[in-house]
Amino acid sequence: MENENRMAEPRNRVVQVRQFGGPEGLEVADAPLPTAAPGEVRVRVLASGLEYTDVVIRRHLYPQTMRRRPPFVMGYNLVGQIDQLGEGVTGFQLGDRVADMTVLGSNAAYRTLRANDLTRVPAGVDAAEAAALILSWTTAYQLLHRAARVQRGQRVLVQGAAGAVGQALLVLGRLAGLEIWGTARGKHAALIRELGATLIDYQREDFTRVLPDGFDVVFDGIGEDNYRRSFAALKPGGLLCAYGYTAGVQPQRRILNLLTWLTRVYLGRWLRSWLPGGKRIRIYSINLMRARHPAWFREDLEQLFGLLAADTIHPRVAERISFEEVPKAHRRLEAGGLEGKLVLCPDLPSPRDRVPPQREPAVAAVQVPPAA
Repeated sequence: MENENRMAEPRNRVVQVRQFGGPEGLEVADAPLPTAAPGEVRVRVLASGLEYTDVVIRRHLYPQTMRRRPPFVMGYNLVGQIDQLGEGVTGFQLGDRVADMTVLGSNAAYRTLRANDLTRVPAGVDAAEAAALILSWTTAYQLLHRAARVQRGQRVLVQGAAGAVGQALLVLGRLAGLEIWGTARGKHAALIRELGATLIDYQREDFTRVLPDGFDVVFDGIGEDNYRRSFAALKPGGLLCAYGYTAGVQPQRRILNLLTWLTRVYLGRWLRSWLPGGKRIRIYSINLMRARHPAWFREDLEQLFGLLAADTIHPRVAERISFEEVPKAHRRLEAGGLEGKLVLCPDLPSPRDRVPPQREPAVAAVQVPPAA
């Protein structure tokens, strides 16, 4: 009987970093099935978004995880279904679908979560689309409404508008009544227009000269040229919201060098804010915002889930992938150019085990003789 119970126990698999560096440092491994401690729930993971931040973590260039050493499990966020309740947990039942932002540990078949951190996922919404909202869209929502506190009619520039956060800023900014421009490559022109913004092809145009009077707000998650040109694109009294530094994430860069670069960048931008014109900078971090205002994170994610359930927003899912496809997905993230999210779906079989769709048998053409 004991052997039968052991065989019936669910299997846990994880994606872990075996060594810092390239995607070859990732491995899929079997792991012990976790047990919910007091105040926790265990979830069967339905979907876990793959983020560019995962690339930064894997390269050992993410300040928040700089103390971690391999092996550890990747995965910034998840949507899961509760299959075990820890002692003292109230307000949740077995089978409830919930979401959380974990930074690490979500690229797994099962994991435990603190019940107080969970956000309910409405019935009927697609798990992969819901997972796509957790980091990128919550970041965008909080940049607009918590950091910049935008007002209808403001003129806004979104740097990297074709990226995950950029797309969310365009959609949510349009819902907020903003007039929006977005920098991207010319090949993304149709996407940018579809999302309601005016394209600035940064390979051909100087975004600092698009509006002679300057933008009310610039959102920049790239950090090119230490944010100098984004700052120059502001009108007097305008606000630069800096929320990332993808331009500074290079494979050869070390964490100490990155931290030094970030300090220099942010100190320099803070000093600029005292120059004539009254331009301001606000540095945003979703993890810092959540630590200071945990209720805001739940409120904002619930708001986004509500918009998803109402079919008001449509996060793009580029592909749903299996465990075995995660290293390849990291290479795709590094290459750039994706117009949607890659989402790990643990229940999805590996490509070699998938049954190809059945095609209808071809019907031979029959020649009908002409009527006499």
